[in-house]
Amino acid sequence: MTNSAMVYVVDDDPSVRVALQRLVRSLGYEVKTFESAEDFLDMGPTVEPSCLVLDIRMPGLDGLELQERLAEIENDIPIIFITGNGTIQDGVRAIKNGAVDLLEKPFNKHDLSNSISASIEKSVSSRHDRDELNELLDRVSILTPREYEVFQLAVQGMLNKQIALKLEISISTVNAHRARVMEKMQVEFFAQLVHLAAKLGVPAR
Repeated sequence: MTNSAMVYVVDDDPSVRVALQRLVRSLGYEVKTFESAEDFLDMGPTVEPSCLVLDIRMPGLDGLELQERLAEIENDIPIIFITGNGTIQDGVRAIKNGAVDLLEKPFNKHDLSNSISASIEKSVSSRHDRDELNELLDRVSILTPREYEVFQLAVQGMLNKQIALKLEISISTVNAHRARVMEKMQVEFFAQLVHLAAKLGVPAR
């Protein structure tokens, strides 16, 4: 995992960036450093499993503001905050907004290693979940409007005869639609279909 993972470091102090770059590399990760939050944003979205080691207090856009900006653009990169003079309020705000960890300078290699490892695992899991959801949405997108109606009603627990009555179609037609839904959603058992629906939240078209 570490060979394909990237750790991004944002800190306005050049000596901290150099020290963190060496430390992160010694842990077996690739690393890129930035002197400002603005520079990190200019890089654009990340493509590999990654995490962000981010200083809280910086000139211009600070770490907490960068965290909020990333949330606004739906960039869910896991964040490890580092601080030398942050307040309790800063820490609460950071963790409340989803930070993986908050480390006080100077921190030791073991603590940083654990935080990075947890962050990379979270990044991999998040990407897997996102890819899975996109695949399910692709399957749903090929359902006809009527098949989608049957899909919604079936996973909500309605029997075929109830679906037929509600949609004013025959039971045999409901059966045919359900068979096509199962095929297009690539499941063999109805319980699997219910499971996929739960992941999708049975979204409206």
